[in-house]
Amino acid sequence: MDSTSLATVTSWCPHAPLQRVSFDWLAGVELAVLRLDLIDPLISGNKWFKLAPHLHAAAQQGARGIISLGGAHSNHLHALAAAGQRFSFPTVGLLRGEPQDTPTVRDLQRFGMQLHWLGYGGYRARHREGFWADWHARYPEFCAVPEGGGGLFGAQGCTTLVELTNEQLAVLGWADYHGWWLAAGTGTTLAGLVMGEGGRRPVYGALAVPLDHGVPEQVQALLTQAGLANAGYQLIDASRGGFARRDAELLAFMEQCEQESGLPLEPLYTAKALMALREAISNGLIRPGMRLVFVHTGGLQGRRAALLAGV
Repeated sequence: MDSTSLATVTSWCPHAPLQRVSFDWLAGVELAVLRLDLIDPLISGNKWFKLAPHLHAAAQQGARGIISLGGAHSNHLHALAAAGQRFSFPTVGLLRGEPQDTPTVRDLQRFGMQLHWLGYGGYRARHREGFWADWHARYPEFCAVPEGGGGLFGAQGCTTLVELTNEQLAVLGWADYHGWWLAAGTGTTLAGLVMGEGGRRPVYGALAVPLDHGVPEQVQALLTQAGLANAGYQLIDASRGGFARRDAELLAFMEQCEQESGLPLEPLYTAKALMALREAISNGLIRPGMRLVFVHTGGLQGRRAALLAGV
């Protein structure tokens, strides 16, 4: 990265509108959506907020580019590649599995990201000691960003969502709200909200992956690194049996919500999180009169792939 790209990256402050939505099943609960999907046509969703601190640190270190990991539908790699094109720094993507032709992969190539397919065994090795040595030798002075833009930097970048929301409460006529609701894939964004709230309001994370994927441990590790205990969050299983697991009930619910609200959803994260919220209202975890902020984390790459698959 040169000084020009550094100045450009650090000066970009995207806006995410806060919008009221209404569904038949809310049953007296007031819901506003923080539309991270609207911050940019390409660098969309919570991915930018997780990426930004990594990019700032890399620029300060004088890194020449960024290298990271993800799958063939990765929202993280999509945002990273688009940011590289926008702000003029090279990007490298290490991809899970064998070469695939997906809309996301085509975008990554169009944005100029250099792709390397690791296979499944090679991708599993990403947590082993020494994994990065060969890649740093191949791409000297490139900064490695964790999968999904995770880690403490990624969580810290998401703390700004609290301020971004509070600045817009008057537009809704709200003096305050009672908590957050969002999908959780790695727990990084959730941990950032917990850090940003500092125990003032609870954060509810609807898990898009089964519990055995390690999200509870990841969230706790991030909070421990930040010097916080369990400062008011709850994880709820919304995976419906597995990551990217879709069924007729979920897809019908997603279509109904889109028709009622005009809110674009996708089946991997946002639709599952809203479905879990409906269940939480029906079982009394969320009560009438509560005001919640639902974080639309983006993820519309998943919607695009689902539509192409005829779902």
